[in-house]
Amino acid sequence: MKRIICAAVALLLTVGAMNAQNNFRGIVKYKLESSGKVDVTIPPEQSIMEMKVYDDQLLLEQTIQKGMKLAQAIDFSPYISYLASNDIELETYTGDGKFLIRGEVTKEKLDSGYIEDKEAGHYYYEMVDETKEMLGYTAKKLIMHRYNEEGVDNPAVCWYTTEIGPEYCAVLGSIKGFPLVYTQEQGEGKAITFTAIDIVKGKVKEVDMLPPAGYKDASDEEFQQFMSELKDAMELLGD
Repeated sequence: MKRIICAAVALLLTVGAMNAQNNFRGIVKYKLESSGKVDVTIPPEQSIMEMKVYDDQLLLEQTIQKGMKLAQAIDFSPYISYLASNDIELETYTGDGKFLIRGEVTKEKLDSGYIEDKEAGHYYYEMVDETKEMLGYTAKKLIMHRYNEEGVDNPAVCWYTTEIGPEYCAVLGSIKGFPLVYTQEQGEGKAITFTAIDIVKGKVKEVDMLPPAGYKDASDEEFQQFMSELKDAMELLGD
């Protein structure tokens, strides 16, 4: 089965409080490229990604941020179908694998991850007094410092604007602004850089920011139970 790169899977942990900052409504298109020491294969159909923006709301693929709340719609139906075609069923789960998980986090919790030390997993932003024009917007430069298990820094240059979106971007990182170039660490020397290649104003309405139809609400416990059963089933298939 083809491995799917889903940049939004872990975003429930990074959503923060936003107040409306701008009245931009439109679509920002990104190009995804491998940028770490270890190469990440990005299928051509996943190399271009779109972020919908409606004032202080963001929608990336199937992750919807609205104020302090986040609805994460995750589709595992291809896995369910794949297992069924091999006559394998999950132990207790009988649905189609489309989950809607809702989360809510405060600005304080978002800020708590921003710690200026060399502990693994901690990070901080070094603001650089440098700007440039990108796609018609003024972009500011920052360097994100993040340390690995050995205490080695893996700095990444990011560019952001304060002219689009909410005060915080909880989708591509807790940057106080909207990222136009952002590097997302994947671990084990892997990284993916998102570079904005086009900004299209308009064509986005508030209804476009609603979670997609066909997804069922699930608690974190229910989702984790499903993931455990799915993992066991996939391992069984590999035996």
